[in-house]
Amino acid sequence: MILAGDDPASRIYVNGKARLAHELGFLVEVRTLPADVTEERILAEVADLNARDGIDGILVQLPLPDGVNALRVMAAIDPGKDVDGLHALNAGRLSQGADGLIPCTPLGCLRIIKSVVPDLTGSHAVVIGSSNIVGKPMAALLLEERATVTTTHIHTRDTQFICRGADILVSGVGKPGIVRGDWIKPRAVVIDVGTTRVAKPDGGYGVVGDVVYSEAVEVAGAITPVPGGVGPKTSACLMENTFKAAHARLRVGSWIGPPPM
Repeated sequence: MILAGDDPASRIYVNGKARLAHELGFLVEVRTLPADVTEERILAEVADLNARDGIDGILVQLPLPDGVNALRVMAAIDPGKDVDGLHALNAGRLSQGADGLIPCTPLGCLRIIKSVVPDLTGSHAVVIGSSNIVGKPMAALLLEERATVTTTHIHTRDTQFICRGADILVSGVGKPGIVRGDWIKPRAVVIDVGTTRVAKPDGGYGVVGDVVYSEAVEVAGAITPVPGGVGPKTSACLMENTFKAAHARLRVGSWIGPPPM
């Protein structure tokens, strides 16, 4: 894992992922780079990890410092080691319904949704946000599950009205409290991906989601809290992707079928 900069939330995320990987018996290496790191230095670190046969997965923690082109960095990662699923090749596989490495957060969200609603055929799913990390891959995964998918973004009109018709509502925009209880259809499944660090009235900091939980929990059929909802599932999917990548490399890059046991 490459951690560039001094963002406190990023450091917490990386440390948590590293702990889980250690618990599972994975070899873990965290490369910490300063906030003034150059794009060339990050690309050099990625190239080194691409070339190392003992490394099965590479994760570059986002966001990257100002002046570093995240798309260029993601494109430099070996697609077979792209355990965050953000390389254009893996994004293309997902859009075509082909097997590959799927972004961890959307995959975790889908696993949570299907634990409540195993068959999504014909369900109306609304995804708030259209980022490459959450919104777009989340919509693609839901389409593969035969749901009818609506994606909203900053230019969408009547987002509140659209959300009220959702059987499945996923929000990943990082705006605290944007989704109120009266946005939610009774018994809907609500997945809150938003994580925003905010100051507490009594000092210190906490993390809040996009959804006003106290309102939504009175209406929704199922809802994920923040923190402690999507985050642990994201980390678990990262470990799964790393396991999958290791086995795919042993099989000369084949993505066909389940990993050998």
